[in-house]
Amino acid sequence: MDDPPQPRWLTSEEMQTWLALAGMMIRLPAVLDAQLQRDAGISHFEYQVLAGLSEAPDRTLRMSMLAVFANGSLSRLSHVVSRLERRGWVRRDPDPSDGRFTLATLTGDGWAKVVETAPGHVEAVRSYVFDQLTRTQTHQLRDIGHRILSATDPDGSCPSAR
Repeated sequence: MDDPPQPRWLTSEEMQTWLALAGMMIRLPAVLDAQLQRDAGISHFEYQVLAGLSEAPDRTLRMSMLAVFANGSLSRLSHVVSRLERRGWVRRDPDPSDGRFTLATLTGDGWAKVVETAPGHVEAVRSYVFDQLTRTQTHQLRDIGHRILSATDPDGSCPSAR
């Protein structure tokens, strides 16, 4: 009987890189969420939903596509969209081309919320990420991010992995 394969332990440099990446994955969403909560009264996930709809044709997406864009489950998205509906920022309708699907549409008030919120959010992203990097590092980070996303999404359903 063969011995089980040995773990491929991280080198010291890889460990330092991993710890920096893991710390960034924890801290960056937290500071972006805090900025959005403080300045706009919404969570980062809620902003992702609103922003995703704002970029879509006719500001409308199927809920399943919106869940992929916002990187959340349909259940989580449904709860968030219910909150956004109560605020008058999103509405849901059956998809006229296929009634099995539900469409989420950004309302005029929702568009106004995105327009009001986006400058502060973009400034936070710029301050925490892009102001810390050179142009070359920005390109490297993009390429690294795409490679990692592709490795974690082998079926290719994550648009940001491309």
